[in-house]
Amino acid sequence: MAADPQRPRRAVPGAPGARLSARRRAHGPARTPPARTPRPTPGPQPPADTGGRLEYANSALGAGSFAVGLMLYAGYLYVDAFYSHFHLGTFAIGFDSLEFALRSLRLVTLPVFASLAVLFLIPHVPELMAVLGVGERRVGTARAWGHAFARLHPLLIAVGVLLMTLWQVLHPYHWVAPLCVAAGLLLGQTSAATARAPRGRRAWERAAALTVAGVFLMWVVALAAGELGRRDARRAADHLVNRVAVVVLSAERLSLTGPGVVAEDLGGGLHYRYRYSGLRLLVERDHRYYVLPVGWREGRDATFVVEDDDTVRVELRPGARRGTT
Repeated sequence: MAADPQRPRRAVPGAPGARLSARRRAHGPARTPPARTPRPTPGPQPPADTGGRLEYANSALGAGSFAVGLMLYAGYLYVDAFYSHFHLGTFAIGFDSLEFALRSLRLVTLPVFASLAVLFLIPHVPELMAVLGVGERRVGTARAWGHAFARLHPLLIAVGVLLMTLWQVLHPYHWVAPLCVAAGLLLGQTSAATARAPRGRRAWERAAALTVAGVFLMWVVALAAGELGRRDARRAADHLVNRVAVVVLSAERLSLTGPGVVAEDLGGGLHYRYRYSGLRLLVERDHRYYVLPVGWREGRDATFVVEDDDTVRVELRPGARRGTT
């Protein structure tokens, strides 16, 4: 019997065509894989620690800028307090920024260095104990005490505020009050004190606390510099005899009077006819000599400004030795 060409053929079980048809029915028609877009070749990547280095550089730059500004501020306040005692204005004398910075080093004394070293060492006490071979239990105890102390920072701030109400009693240690507030704010920024705060809230609270702490630290420096300047000025006034002696020779009579000043007329025929002694040098700027009578008294005697020109000659001589009159 001849096969009908119009009739579809049946697949014989087990034949290759039958297996292919069964696979197509099970998995559906074959899909064409999508064309893949070629990925760009990655260029050279920065080192993994670049972000850390950048953050460290920014922190160092910010700390350095704050330190330089603090030095200029402290130097200006010290100079202003010192020369105001002798009725002189800081800008009238003509100090520059470098001199302000150098004068600020007057505040850097051994007690200040010792205090800064202790403050820097306190947070690292557990690590130091571990390096020295102290047992882990004691190191953990020290760390726990540190965390407990950090949580008491509101008490330190409250003590500072309370001391501000006793401002007159604290004289001349007014700087203790803002120092307590600044220390409390900085202590509150430790990880133990802020670990429970939400991340976003902790960020802005930290920035605000550091800003306020910086303002209080500048207040501390201002009070300390002013008090130190006034104290040094009083000491200089009490020991004027030990400062550089000034002799003024003038072609004309000058109005230099005061306790201890000796005016002499050397006679005619001399270009510098008049001589004035019994003066002590306070400071010299641009051929201008700021001098005081050797017996100068605060609030009563004047400070003289002598300009060295063709009619005046200024001689500088050693003052009396320290410990003598």
